[in-house]
Order: sequence, then C-alpha cells, then structure tokens
Amino acid sequence: MSGDQSLPGEEPVLEKADEVAFWETPDIYGAYPRLTEDQTARLAEHGQRRTTAPNDVLIREGERCETFFVVLSGTVAVVEDYGTPEEHVLRMHGPGRFIGELGLLYGQVAFYTAVARGPGEVLVVALDQLRHLVSQDSTIGDIVLRACLCRRALLVRQGAGFRIIGSRYSPDTRRLREFAVRNRLPHRWIDLETDVEAEELLRRFGVGPAETPLVIWRDTTLLRNPSNAELARLIGLPSLPAGSRHGDVLIVGSGPAGLAAAVYAASEGLSTTVVEAMATGGQAGTSSRIENLLGFPSGISGAELTERAVLQADKFGARISIPAEATGLRPQDDDHYVVAFADGSEIAARAVVLAMGARYRRLQVPGIERLEGTSVHYSATVYEAQQCLTDPVAVVGGGNSAGQAVLFLAGYAPKVHLLVRGASLEANMSRYLVDQVARHPRVEVMLHTEVTEAIGQEVLEELDVVDNRTGGHRRLAVRSLFIFTGADPHTEWLAGIVALDSRGFVLTGPEAQEACAYPEVWHGRGRSCMTLEASLPGVFAVGDIRSGSVKRVASAAGEGAMAIHFVHRHLGHSAVPGTTGTPAVAGHSDVSPRIRHKESAWLA
Repeated sequence: MSGDQSLPGEEPVLEKADEVAFWETPDIYGAYPRLTEDQTARLAEHGQRRTTAPNDVLIREGERCETFFVVLSGTVAVVEDYGTPEEHVLRMHGPGRFIGELGLLYGQVAFYTAVARGPGEVLVVALDQLRHLVSQDSTIGDIVLRACLCRRALLVRQGAGFRIIGSRYSPDTRRLREFAVRNRLPHRWIDLETDVEAEELLRRFGVGPAETPLVIWRDTTLLRNPSNAELARLIGLPSLPAGSRHGDVLIVGSGPAGLAAAVYAASEGLSTTVVEAMATGGQAGTSSRIENLLGFPSGISGAELTERAVLQADKFGARISIPAEATGLRPQDDDHYVVAFADGSEIAARAVVLAMGARYRRLQVPGIERLEGTSVHYSATVYEAQQCLTDPVAVVGGGNSAGQAVLFLAGYAPKVHLLVRGASLEANMSRYLVDQVARHPRVEVMLHTEVTEAIGQEVLEELDVVDNRTGGHRRLAVRSLFIFTGADPHTEWLAGIVALDSRGFVLTGPEAQEACAYPEVWHGRGRSCMTLEASLPGVFAVGDIRSGSVKRVASAAGEGAMAIHFVHRHLGHSAVPGTTGTPAVAGHSDVSPRIRHKESAWLA
C-alpha cells in the first residue's frame, strides 16, 4: 500500500515483522529510516518505555510537539484531520521507526496526529534529552535531522497543514502565502476565484468573501486576515523574548551571514538574539540548489542549509524570533544600543550585527504587479514548481540565482526560457552553472532579451520581449515568470543613523569612519573603526547589506563569523554588566572573561 492512501476502518493487528513492513510507508529519500538496535538502545538511555493501546494518541495535530517517540512494537499511523470526516492516513510506521518532523526540533505545533493502530510499545524521549543526544551523537543526529527535513518537505508537497482561503488578486492573500512559503510551513492555498472548495468552506464557517483571506486549521481554528505575527503564533514560531530584553549581541536578519554570526556568538558564550522580519535563510533560503558551497560536493538546497544552521544556532542557545521587523536604532548612555520593532517592542544589546540582506528587485514593466504571487515569482521553490508541470515558464536574470532556478524548474516544466539582457552568461554566472544550463535539453537561453510587458488578466498568458540590439519584439507563451534580477538593501530605517553608500548599503571600516558625522567618537575609544564595523562603534554590518560585500553564501557566512571576533574586541573596550568597571580608555580596558586575548594581526 502507498503511504498516501487511507487504510480501511478496521485493520487487523499486525504482529510479524514482514507483515508490518508490508503495511509501512516505504522509506523515501531517507525520510523514514529504521533505527538499529544499538541506536535504539542509545536512545533508551535517555527515555522511558510506554505501552500503547489501539487508538492511543501520541501526538495531536495543533498541539506543541514536546516528545520524541520510537516505535518498539506494533504500528503507529500519522493521520491528518483526525476525528473528522476528512480524516486520512499520511504514513504508517512499524518497529524501529520514530515519529516526528522538523516542527519537533523547533518546538512548533504538530501538523498531524500520531495514533497507535493496535497494542504495542513505544520509547518516549523528552525533547530536551533528544536535543542533547543529537548534539552529542553525530550518527543519530544526522539520521534524525535528515529525516525531519525530508518529512517537512513531503508535508509541504502534499499540502498538509492549515489552509489559506483568499483571492489571487488580494495583497493580503499574497502576503500570507509568501510568509508561509518562505517559512516552509505546510499549508494549502484555496483560490477564492477558481476553487470550488472555497465556497463550501465559507458557507461552513459563516463568512463572506469580503472577510477573506482566512486561515483555517483543523476546522476548529479560523483567523480572519491575520497578521504575519498572528499566523506565526498559531504555528508556534518563536516570538520576541519576554521580560528583560538585554543581551550581549542582537543580530538583525537571519540569512547565512546572520545565522553564522548567531552560531559563533552563542557558541562563544555571548547572550545572543536573532530577529527576522520574514523568514530564516534570506535569499539563500529560496535557492533550489547551491552547488559551489564548500563542503557540499553534491550540492545542498537553500532550505536544508537554513534549517541546519537554525538548529545549530539553537543548540548553542541563540534565540531566533519571527516575525520581528526592526524600525529604529538608537544608542543608550550605558554603552547599549536599543533596536525598536514594528509592534512597539524594543531590545537592548551591547553590540548589534546588521545582517538584513536585501529585498528582491521587482521588474517594473506593465502587467507585472497584478500577477505577482500567482504567475510572477521571486523565488523558485517546490511550491512554485508544482504549478509548472504542464506549461512553459520564463526566468529573468543572468546570475547564479537565475541559473539555479532554471535547472530546478527544468525538472518540472516542459520548457524553460532564460531571458538575459546581456551578451553572455559568463559575465555573472559561475562556470559550472553555465555549462549545465547550456546542456539542458529543456532550457532555451535568450541573450540580449528584456521583458517589456506581462500579458494576462488572471494568470500570465504571454510575455512581450524585445531584442535590445535590434529592437525586434517577440511573444513567448508562458504561464509563469520567475525574476532574479538582484536585490536592493533594506536600510530605510537606518538612514541618518549609520552611514550608507549611494545605493543604500551600509558603509564599514575606514569608509564608515570617514563618513561618520562625529569622528571624535573613535578618538574617545582610542581605536579606529574595525573592518566590518559601521559608523557607530559596536554596530557591525555583514553579508549582502554591507557595501562592497561579495554576494555569495560562503562569503556571507564568513563575514558573519568574523563579525563576532570584532564584537569581542568591542566588548573588551566596554564595561561588562555586573562589574564595577567603567568604559575603558585606550590601554586600560575592562575585559570580559569571554574575550580571547590572542588576535590575528590581519583582523586589526
């Protein structure tokens, strides 16, 4: 039986191993591994055995996951819409398999119910014990992490989880869908314009089309046009810390640069908080496959890289809050900085790392805006790719992001047109991508080509493109357009606070010091502006947001890690909370016990 089919209402209890295996969901891509006896014994040292009876609920949909279960005997079904007329089995697991997906490791609520199908026994491991074991035992850690990542991807593909009901023309519908997609939350969009299910659901809940978009979960929870923060709380995404909001380091942004900074800061004992306005991973998190990242010879998806980094930061104690949009930055008299947020809250920290990355640059041509979120996309993930199974698509851009998207989409769509306004791919795309794009039978590269109009009322029907050498126009019959034309810095809230270059990127190092409105601030500290430091002492900029940075995942992660070295140096010139010291003058610093005294000369 397929793992996606429902089982009959009354199933015989399966006792023999070969019978259990027959009814089990096949292991797909390592999503459903069977633990060895030694691995189960290792887990048993940190858990307790528990007998199960038929219909015992181990995990309930909509409730926070706090326990890890290993099936020792009997079978456990993973069910969606448990106890409703829409109930159906997603997976079946027998002895040696464990229950849980990515939400388990994050402490999110469950997107399914796990229920025992008959008498049996399970091993129960508390979440904190599991996290400890995963961090100590690399073999078990890799098995659990990979399975959880794969299971989340499969839930996403199946459209499990909550439902978003709204019109494709609604900006709020597009906002909710983008938030769910970017945060890799299992959900299904029901289009108010075309889906017959929408009318039935609106009737069932007694709401009218004017009250959409709606978020519906388990037929018991309904949110009318929720904010991103309200949706995040429903799912269990981490919110801003309560109580005393003071710490050593506040990192604004959670792309590769911000997550690397979080890992190194937290692992070195600094109290670390990461705030993110939209979703962890930044632009890298939307990449279908990154093949030139050191240490991943077969490549890695942006989503998997992000999830691994988030778990690593969490392991060391960094707190990540989503969504939290920074709106202001100001210094305090006690050598702290205060960052204000859109919801009115504030966090103070002794050092701030700016890692907001940049926002996708939109294509400004007629017809684009009304199709954004339905036929026009700024990322290429499995959500978008599933809409491209039968019709040709077009990708605009000539960099690595465009090349990665083309290759990914060519695995779904029958034809992919790559539209590049320049004379060659080699100018901005890595050689390995150029070669793969050129060889792919489903890809057509169109150089010297620009989009002049998107044609279609409800969905994209055609693109009008022009050859920028001859001025000749051509129509392309495509149903989706993917745009990868670079990004602009998200620094409006920093204007007038830190020095920016002419394009809005944050100046650092000597350029920042030269542009500083109050150069005496550096003289008073007896030092110069450090390499990644902005025009305010103790504020650092890393990754795409920094003026002059190299727009690559590896370099962004490297800058995030290096910034923490400079944070330590900055804190070494500041009074440490809980001491009687005063801010130091040159040569007489109150040094935090966390500071490493041996420093590389080239980092001066």
